[in-house]
Amino acid sequence: MMIWVNGELRGADDARVSVLDHGLTVGDGIFETIRVSDGRPFALTRHLDRLTRSARGLGLPDPDLDEVRRASAAVIEANPMAFGRLRITYTGGLSPLGSDRGDAGPSLVVALGEAVRRPDSTAVITVPWTRNERSALAGLKTTSYAENVVALARAHEHGASEALFANTVGQLCEGTGSNVFVVLDGRIHTPPVTSGCLAGITRALAVEWTGAQETDLPLDVLDRAEEIFLTSTLRDIQAVHRVDGRELPGAPGPVTAKSMRIFDERAGDDLDP
Repeated sequence: MMIWVNGELRGADDARVSVLDHGLTVGDGIFETIRVSDGRPFALTRHLDRLTRSARGLGLPDPDLDEVRRASAAVIEANPMAFGRLRITYTGGLSPLGSDRGDAGPSLVVALGEAVRRPDSTAVITVPWTRNERSALAGLKTTSYAENVVALARAHEHGASEALFANTVGQLCEGTGSNVFVVLDGRIHTPPVTSGCLAGITRALAVEWTGAQETDLPLDVLDRAEEIFLTSTLRDIQAVHRVDGRELPGAPGPVTAKSMRIFDERAGDDLDP
């Protein structure tokens, strides 16, 4: 594997950042994950726009998007594969121990690893921990991901691939790495970004292409939704066939199946929508 580290491609054994990098010591960093199929990244411009928004939200300098594009192209060319996950990581860089940033400038790492295409449906669980919709990090895609690691491990313990969070006022929010949609009376709904969820790239495209509505939803909507599906970079649209102990037979249901077809067609027509 060849990885871009601060201006150059390096082999995996030589791809290093300092142990004093702020992304490592305090999680002071942001990232994007981009689907790459046969050497072609999907929705790269939207992902880079969000990278900039996340940097500004965290108080980092704007990333040089021309450099990020060059790095991404170089990594994709150096690591040919049929289906992969491109990971762009941008951190506070070399800094003193503690929360203060240093003045060495940000670090940029771009890597590409093989990924597995998702099945059409999956199981999810809800977890007792909450997203803080008023957090300084709400809506930012940061490397401060430990609570997602804990929740996803809980999901795997229960035979599920994703864990869903409520926010602090009991509204449905998001998954550890996905957005969630529900079908009620044949209409598609998803929590608004004011719930504290990430403004997912696939989420935005699904809303645009399917006509889904942004709606404040209580967590217990999962007990009565006719259909449930997830969206994310590597899932695209994926139906849910079980949430906690509730089975949703026949998943993907008709609304989800139609949404999946629409997404596949639109994404196939435009790699950078």
